[in-house]
Amino acid sequence: MLCMDKDINKSDEDLVTLSIARSEYFSVLIHRYERRLWRYISRLCSCSDQDIEDLLQEIFIKTYRNLNDFDSGLKFSSWIYRITHNEVISHYRKLKARPQSTDFDLGLLPDNSINEFTVLLDKKLDKPRILKILRTMDLKYKEVLVLRFFEEKDYNEISDILKKPSGTVATLLNRAKRQFRDKAKKLNIDF
Repeated sequence: MLCMDKDINKSDEDLVTLSIARSEYFSVLIHRYERRLWRYISRLCSCSDQDIEDLLQEIFIKTYRNLNDFDSGLKFSSWIYRITHNEVISHYRKLKARPQSTDFDLGLLPDNSINEFTVLLDKKLDKPRILKILRTMDLKYKEVLVLRFFEEKDYNEISDILKKPSGTVATLLNRAKRQFRDKAKKLNIDF
């Protein structure tokens, strides 16, 4: 049996190496990322709680199966977010091909966010209004906003997750903020 207290302080990369040798260590990574990925998914797509659980299960299965392919030159968090991104896109395409009614839950915004856009969001808009605006945004802009301001990823991590150059990430982020403001205006939401 694993000692979670002892292993919880290991780096993601150490846990990957240990998980390859002994699968029990992977549970520490699941524990570490399950809630973060849940929030990320819920902010990106209109998914029911059950759909999110199914997506998470698929994400963790794919992650585990591909641990040997993990590039230790990258951050594990960027790698697992990339897998999550791909699964959400696949899920989105399936829904688009076969439309159905789904629920959407924004999740919890970080309480200790220090970046200006998030602070502005927190001060000026409540979660239902943020959700209303996000629902109307293009996916490519919504995901870059969520990664930067809600998941608090830096440009390099977003670049790794989206497989786009950092300059493109910066451009997408500026366009996303502009689209967020435009959508807020169109929805008569003061921002």
